[in-house]
Amino acid sequence: MSVRQRLTRWLPERVQPLVSGAQFGQFVSVGAVGAVADTLVLAAATLLVGLSELWGKAAGIEVAVVLMFLLNERWTFTSYGSTGVQALLARLGKSHLVRSGGVAVQLAVFWALTGPYAIQVPIRGFDVWFLFASLVSIGIATLINYVFEGLFTWEISDSGSTANERPGSTE
Repeated sequence: MSVRQRLTRWLPERVQPLVSGAQFGQFVSVGAVGAVADTLVLAAATLLVGLSELWGKAAGIEVAVVLMFLLNERWTFTSYGSTGVQALLARLGKSHLVRSGGVAVQLAVFWALTGPYAIQVPIRGFDVWFLFASLVSIGIATLINYVFEGLFTWEISDSGSTANERPGSTE
């Protein structure tokens, strides 16, 4: 029995199509790009502009969400969803709604790690613990976002496709 078969037998049928190493790898790669964007905006907003860490994190998340949606749309889930501007905007709206759960988890973890459980990590006179806390919160939210983006934004079904599969897709 393959690793995929062993894993999927414990998962609900609706989630099983998401057990794709290649697709998850693409999602994580896109997430890495988003994490870099999130962290750069957080660092700039906090260290250069003077925003609070939480507001800087919120700005970083929004930049990352839009960037990751566009990358996932063109790469990870390229063969899923209807074509056209209206369908694209509908998926963008769904993505924001779906990711709000991941954002809530991410902000809660970030707040916990930078508030009650904060430690100090000084580098060149700056306490950069909040940047490490950000990466931890991103990692936890990634799993939540992958499942819900696949199921609701791009509507991947148990057959590995969607009723709205794009014409000419190769999957």
